[in-house]
Amino acid sequence: MNTAFSRSWEHAVVTGGAGFVGSHLCTALLDAGAAVTCVDDFSTGRPENIAELRGRPGFTLVEANVAEPFTVPRDPDLVLHFASPASPADYLRLPLHTLEAGSLGTRHALALAHRAGARFLLASTSEVYGDPQQHPQNERYWGNVNPVGPRSVYDEAKRFSEALTTAQAEAQGTDTGIVRLFNTYGPRMRGHDGRAVPTFVRQALAGEPLTVTGDGRQTRSLCYIDDTVRGILAAAAHGLRGPVNIGNPAEVTMLELACLVIELTGSASEIRFIERPTDDPAVRCPDITLARDKLQWEPRVGAEEGLRRTIDWFRAQEVAHA
Repeated sequence: MNTAFSRSWEHAVVTGGAGFVGSHLCTALLDAGAAVTCVDDFSTGRPENIAELRGRPGFTLVEANVAEPFTVPRDPDLVLHFASPASPADYLRLPLHTLEAGSLGTRHALALAHRAGARFLLASTSEVYGDPQQHPQNERYWGNVNPVGPRSVYDEAKRFSEALTTAQAEAQGTDTGIVRLFNTYGPRMRGHDGRAVPTFVRQALAGEPLTVTGDGRQTRSLCYIDDTVRGILAAAAHGLRGPVNIGNPAEVTMLELACLVIELTGSASEIRFIERPTDDPAVRCPDITLARDKLQWEPRVGAEEGLRRTIDWFRAQEVAHA
């Protein structure tokens, strides 16, 4: 399915633009002819993610914590709010920072968009569904979330940011949208960020045991980064308020994923089962009917192809840093 830009942007602000998803968004927007201002405090984003962008015409870096008021060189016509620790390793290490990015950070990004008359798009997450009792999850499902569990700093930050974004649109007429991103993977992920794909790939390439939590029967739905970026930009261009799920409905168990990574890397690694984290969801799979119908979007890259590209990138990083 071919999704094209139906709207062009002159100047986009991407908060969290040095992060995994944010840096790919910066690249795609620059390639589409937009000027891009990346706002990041590098608490979890990495300078190397945007190293190739810093010499490109139209790219500006503003080093700032979005939980505090920040300024950009000129008014944007698009604000993509992606600043937040997103991996378990990060939000468990930075609980207050995570909550502030979702609350104060969202408030400041919304204020910028409203002041400039810009389109605003919030990066929310499938984590708002918690450990779901509905499967697959559609946007009308309210979720099953523990508000005081270890994952709550991320889950509730995103749920609050959705509420704030909705209230801003209702109260002040700001042009807002919300995308709920399901598990995304690809180049520029950190090997130690705690998420399954980079963890398994790093372990397999090092010949270490792949650590599968629980019995490995819990599922995730993995969307390759190029598909995720297409979906995000389609939602921005469409003007849909949302929320709208962006993810790949092809479900895989963690044990199946570990075995596939071992196969694709040609690794001799074994699988080692470890304790499953508290409140770890048993299933995760998006219903993308809304995205298909309204955005004419669906994923194109299958798991094997996406994992091969990701493995190749991790291998290249090993050679570059050898």
